[in-house]
Amino acid sequence: MAEKKFEKGRMVPVPSHSIIPERDLGKTPILECTHLGIDFGGLKAVDDFTLTIGRTEIAGLIGPNGAGKTTVFNLLTKVYHPTRGTILLDGIDTAGKSTIQINRMGIARTFQNIRLFSNLSVEDNVKIGLHNQEKYSTLSAVLRLPAYWKKEKAAHEKALELLSIFDMQDMAGYKAGSLPYGAQRRLEIVRALATDPKLLLLDEPAAGMNPSETAELMENIAKIRDTFQIAILLIEHDMNLVMGICEGICVLNFGQIIAKGTAEDIQNDPQVIEAYLGKRKEAAPC
Repeated sequence: MAEKKFEKGRMVPVPSHSIIPERDLGKTPILECTHLGIDFGGLKAVDDFTLTIGRTEIAGLIGPNGAGKTTVFNLLTKVYHPTRGTILLDGIDTAGKSTIQINRMGIARTFQNIRLFSNLSVEDNVKIGLHNQEKYSTLSAVLRLPAYWKKEKAAHEKALELLSIFDMQDMAGYKAGSLPYGAQRRLEIVRALATDPKLLLLDEPAAGMNPSETAELMENIAKIRDTFQIAILLIEHDMNLVMGICEGICVLNFGQIIAKGTAEDIQNDPQVIEAYLGKRKEAAPC
């Protein structure tokens, strides 16, 4: 099967010394991190992390194992609170916010290790993600008043609509834990979308997928961005996926950014090549 090419926006510079897609110029960036860092004891796990993401950008965060990528995700979602630096989400400072507040402000994420409610149905897992949109009162729910049933019907329809993104609507009644691995990965993305995010963080979404599933995932990531007009930041080790779909790419090594740019920039950067492949040894003199 021929490799599908995804159309990427032209990346242009902005005043923060970053690049964003040209189509996002004139709009507030969805994410602006400035000199972000966190220390664990005396160890600087992430240091001077500065990144801007456009409102509809598909961005990549890559680096060797242990580079600090998931730590960055944990900082963005307030699992960890930064030791220093600033995070602006849609122009609003997130300092002091909780994980729940950040989700309501517009960041949703998936995880390296799948975190579904395995004994609940596929549909119920998606409905849990719809909590940001549920507006009926506790009394309505307890007494099963008309407002409750109206919202339940709407939640059912919305869950099926979201599942249809991955053609999973016919699996709505299955137990989440009974799904194949790839389908569980997709369900976790759907549940994150159910929270109505402005920025979707995907932590190794292609992990454990075969090439066919990965190709389908690439198509669906582009579809999600185009359908919901949101930004996506993904951590991924599959370089075919990253280089094929990401518009801006940031490379971490030992908690610090060593390169930022387009796929072409990153592929030709000597520091990136060294971080992934190691420094080439000089030939011994004859």
